[in-house]
Amino acid sequence: MVQTPAPSQPYATHAVSNQPPPLAPYDASQDAALLEGLRREGADWAEEGIRRLGRRAGSEEAQEWGELANRHAPVLRTHDRYGHRVDEVDFHPSWHELMRVAVEEGLAGAPWADARPGAHVARTAGGLVWGHTEAGHGCPTSMTYAAVPALRRQPDLAKVYEPLLTSRAYDPGLRVPADKRGLLAGMGMTEKQGGSDVRTNTTTATATAEAGVYTLRGHKWFTSAPMCDVFLVLAQAPEGLSCFLVPRVLPDGTRNAFRIQRLKDKLGNHSNASSEPEFDGTAAWLVGPEGQGVKTIIEMVNCTRLDCVMSSATLMRKTLVEAGHHVRHRSAFGARLVDQPLMRNVLADLALESEAATTLALRLAGAADRAVRGDEGERAFRRLATAVGKYWVTKRGPAFTAEALECLGGNGYVEDSGMPRHYREAPLLSIWEGSGNVNALDVLRALGRDPATVDALFAELAPARGADARLDAAVTRLKDTLATATPSGARRLVELMALTLQASLLVRHAPSAVADAFCATRLGGDWGHSFGTLPDGADVDAILERALPAAG
Repeated sequence: MVQTPAPSQPYATHAVSNQPPPLAPYDASQDAALLEGLRREGADWAEEGIRRLGRRAGSEEAQEWGELANRHAPVLRTHDRYGHRVDEVDFHPSWHELMRVAVEEGLAGAPWADARPGAHVARTAGGLVWGHTEAGHGCPTSMTYAAVPALRRQPDLAKVYEPLLTSRAYDPGLRVPADKRGLLAGMGMTEKQGGSDVRTNTTTATATAEAGVYTLRGHKWFTSAPMCDVFLVLAQAPEGLSCFLVPRVLPDGTRNAFRIQRLKDKLGNHSNASSEPEFDGTAAWLVGPEGQGVKTIIEMVNCTRLDCVMSSATLMRKTLVEAGHHVRHRSAFGARLVDQPLMRNVLADLALESEAATTLALRLAGAADRAVRGDEGERAFRRLATAVGKYWVTKRGPAFTAEALECLGGNGYVEDSGMPRHYREAPLLSIWEGSGNVNALDVLRALGRDPATVDALFAELAPARGADARLDAAVTRLKDTLATATPSGARRLVELMALTLQASLLVRHAPSAVADAFCATRLGGDWGHSFGTLPDGADVDAILERALPAAG
């Protein structure tokens, strides 16, 4: 007689073990480099708010907002049910929650209305923690922040729009701008035939009978956040390339001609809508003199490049935190991963890169803050160092996020981990506001046109002189390289600038274990060709104790 097997226990073969618990809730502001930089750059008054925002960013609710906003991408509606052209984009409610917090916390245009020294530093620090939610909604807040100084080139327009662009009220929906509690700004610069070479733009601007008012005809290739209220747009006027303010809704309540052809299907940045708008009889107001469009928007570019550095540093920190959490709870080959010597080397190497990026981002924010308050030395330093930082930190992002993902093994390659989303986001930041070549050549341009930038760079490096022989040797190499700089060697030059600048900041402000390991590897050559190749003498324990949040 055949016996019937006893029933198995439900899910007996799927007992879950050796898997980490959810990371959230956690504190995104639990980062020594960030908090020290915040105080050092003059925004110590903002620390309590940054800590509060960091706890909110790491909350289960905010982390879910980020996941949902990316999972449910924005949807374009060109027409309403009756056939009327509306050109609207619908976002998931989670996107609006993220935007609401960002604007209310002053991460958009608010610093321009804040007289406190360090206001721009506080905003950057806020971005470094709130960015732990998701990156896409940082685009409209960044453009709104950057639009204000450009708009000031036209005082009559700034008088109307600046109070609304600096508001802390998130007021979505297309309505007459002057009737809203707060506004968001976008930009329409590039076209399909030119990309970063905006001087080849073909969009035309024709003057109307009303002074300062034009009509535009043409197209734009990348215009992010098309549901913003106003846009700064480049177009060819009779005197040459010029900058214009384009509202989505005109003062009389009618829709301006802003026809969205499609939304971009991008590698990453899925929560943010990037569009191709077409202008045909589109009303626009001149910002700055005709023919000086690039000069008008250059301050906007400086601001958005700073945000590229900030966002790359944020991605580094976020993925490092994720990797550290995983290895603390995962075991292999008889020990927890965090106790495995080679894994500790990888994490410590990543920690060095993350701290260097965060420290530089806050130093650039400090320079921006002091420059807008009239410090000419900081203006010159900012002009050069922002382009240097934008080139280097954003270049490091993709390799960094890939290595952090690998710390999770196969789990990191699965969408549920969130790591693929971060990995897809990383390359954007080296492309947006000028690819690597554009920024490297811009550094050469700044060196040639503004000798004060060279003096400002070496003045920044001078306080670290004598503290580390490897740094001193790198500064000497930098001086020699500057003397023979060529366009084909621009990337090598900018890389050396970035590393000496980061090293000098760490030598002056970071613990000796961090500064020594950074100088030994990035400047001294005692390093391999991938993360996790720190020399045996590196104080890995001290680096990790500083870098990884306390286990909770």
